[in-house]
Amino acid sequence: MTHLQLAVLCAALDMLALIAYAALGGADFGGGVWDLLARGPQAERQRQAIAHALGPVWEANNVWLVFVLVVTWTAFPIVFAALSTALFIPLTLVLVGIIFRGTAFTFRWEFGGRQWIRKAWARTFSVASTITPFFLGAAAGAIAGGDIHIHNNQIIANYWTTWLTPFALSCGAFAVALCSVLAATYLTVEAEQAGDQELMQTFRVRAIIAGAITALVGALAAILSISESPLLWKGLIGRALPLSLGAVLIGLATAACLLLAYHRAARILVVGETVCILAAWAVAQYPYLVIPDVTIDGAATSSNVLALLLICSLAGMAILLPSLWYLFRVFKSENAPHPRTTVATFVASLSSDSSHDA
Repeated sequence: MTHLQLAVLCAALDMLALIAYAALGGADFGGGVWDLLARGPQAERQRQAIAHALGPVWEANNVWLVFVLVVTWTAFPIVFAALSTALFIPLTLVLVGIIFRGTAFTFRWEFGGRQWIRKAWARTFSVASTITPFFLGAAAGAIAGGDIHIHNNQIIANYWTTWLTPFALSCGAFAVALCSVLAATYLTVEAEQAGDQELMQTFRVRAIIAGAITALVGALAAILSISESPLLWKGLIGRALPLSLGAVLIGLATAACLLLAYHRAARILVVGETVCILAAWAVAQYPYLVIPDVTIDGAATSSNVLALLLICSLAGMAILLPSLWYLFRVFKSENAPHPRTTVATFVASLSSDSSHDA
């Protein structure tokens, strides 16, 4: 294979992992958004449903983010250096959000102590879950905005204005809205599986409303890209047009399935919509990794390193994918046990074994 082919394969691998993180981890962040917005007599039940949905799998989904980081700094070190420098502020806030979100999720349910402490952890979880996709989206907008320049390996960018443009901020809002749609659609199916018709109806309505808001914010971001990221806009209406149209049509189909109560079909379609959105972005931006100075071929490391990275990644996927499949099979099937019940049963079995041994 040529150097360009190896580089494109590594970039595609990076994008596939990012899509997986958006479709799986994005729903986890969206669950935090709905936790923040839970109101009324159903509020506690909604939060319990969200915790039940996230409990067994939320930490596992972060493996995709780690994968993206490792592939990027190994295959495209100049890109990793440029983004971690130019976007130091939003990416640091992303890291803070991920850390506080995970910590708060655990402490909220297990170490809440007094009621006010539990509420503080709950608010930390929901706020951290909301800001994290926002800053990730803003960073993506900055990458496509054309304000990050690299000349003679020197990174030239303003630490603030690069990611605080109207286009970048609209991308951040779009990321939050998309995560909310994913979460609400998934939660609709989970409530249906649990036989809770009231919660199912609540999350179904929220998924429809969030879908409409996502479409509006996405349209705003597209309009802003005409002037703030013309290269991306030309790609979206050019080589990526089939994917762009696919995202719109699948989004409409998702809304129709939700309205007609075909919830499982809606869950599949909303994942397809997410895939089309991110794939359209990648195809529209090709061959640039950072507009306007960094291309895939120009940023890639040596061919030997790229080849070894691909081999190691495939070997790792052979272990990772079956493990994740089994995790979701156990905890996301229709008769999946509640995670607390599973832990309690395991502890009880240990106590029982100890008493028999005695």
